[in-house]
Amino acid sequence: MQTLGLYVQVPFCQTKCTYCNFHTGVVSTDRFAPYIAAVCHEITYHPNLFSSFGLAWPKRFNWQSLRSAAQAQQPADTIYIGGGTPSLLEPQLLANLLRTLRASFACANDEITLEADPETIEPEKARHWLDAGINRISFGSQSFIDEELKAAGRMHRRADIYRAVPVLRDAGIANISFDLIAGLPKQTHDSWRHSLSEAIALSPEHISIYMMEIDEGSRLGLEVIRSGGRYSARELPTEEAMAEFYEMAQRELRAAGYEQYEISNWARPGFESKHNLKYWRREPYLGFGAGAHSFFGEQRWSNLTDAAAYAAAIDSGHSAIDHVDAVTSDLALEEEIFLGLRQLSGIDLRRIEQQYGVDLNEKIGRLASHGMIERVGDLVRLAPAKLSVSNEVLVELLR
Repeated sequence: MQTLGLYVQVPFCQTKCTYCNFHTGVVSTDRFAPYIAAVCHEITYHPNLFSSFGLAWPKRFNWQSLRSAAQAQQPADTIYIGGGTPSLLEPQLLANLLRTLRASFACANDEITLEADPETIEPEKARHWLDAGINRISFGSQSFIDEELKAAGRMHRRADIYRAVPVLRDAGIANISFDLIAGLPKQTHDSWRHSLSEAIALSPEHISIYMMEIDEGSRLGLEVIRSGGRYSARELPTEEAMAEFYEMAQRELRAAGYEQYEISNWARPGFESKHNLKYWRREPYLGFGAGAHSFFGEQRWSNLTDAAAYAAAIDSGHSAIDHVDAVTSDLALEEEIFLGLRQLSGIDLRRIEQQYGVDLNEKIGRLASHGMIERVGDLVRLAPAKLSVSNEVLVELLR
């Protein structure tokens, strides 16, 4: 039996970043405790809530009642608490959340990640996090340039990052991941190189590099689409510059001893994100909270995105599931290719062809001849020079 990944969504922030297209919001801290109580209720009664929505479970789990589900004790080896900014929560709320997860699943506690923003990190909080079992912090640094952070609507500044990292280390957190965004307003080649250099100097175990996305789901994206000037929309780097930033990151991080294992992720040996690897390997995971997504067997589903509507559904004893998708064989094949090629280890072409009864040799050969992908025996992976334009390659392969 594969082990589960468990995800909990905490959709609350202190402010809404200009580039954010997530379903998060700024609310009173009085809303935190009732929301976590609803999440804990969903976790505890998830077998009944899922079944009431008509989700089909593998027969081996025999989830006919809460008692049988508790006895089944599905094994889970990763927990990820994301958002939003879950580090805003009082430590006791996080401890209650983790206790509830451990009561409902056989948690191995191999990797328990908390997303945290620099300005929210305090010594007492960090000690409580470690006591609760949190052993990995995903750190929303984004940039080390104050002008860029201000333009993006971030609360923290460079000094907050330098203050927070020693706090985490002193508390005993031995696995820290930094997020950086390539393509922020006002970003230049020199400022991007500076952010990379400072991130490397702080020696996190893991670094994620995300390319700026422009869509109507964020204030900045909508302003760009409308050709407006708010949120420094006219000071975004060009797509060509962002590709150069990405390639610079590849060079600098490789030279500093970080190994790239996925399009957006680099790690010291042994510190790859075990939880995120489940997504890319199509392993099962369950998500709890507003807007959380799940994948199990031949189904994907997601919860209501509005936190108040989610809590109201759970409090009334109903499922908060908003949408369920059947994962057909064709869709599963697309996911195998799209998610598999995000990993630098690539995909096993023979396994995929045998499992799905397809012949991809012609497509693979054509893309390989154009230098888009590499093939070594049955191993197929994106060509290193094409990682910065991976979406174009994947679209062509899936066409």
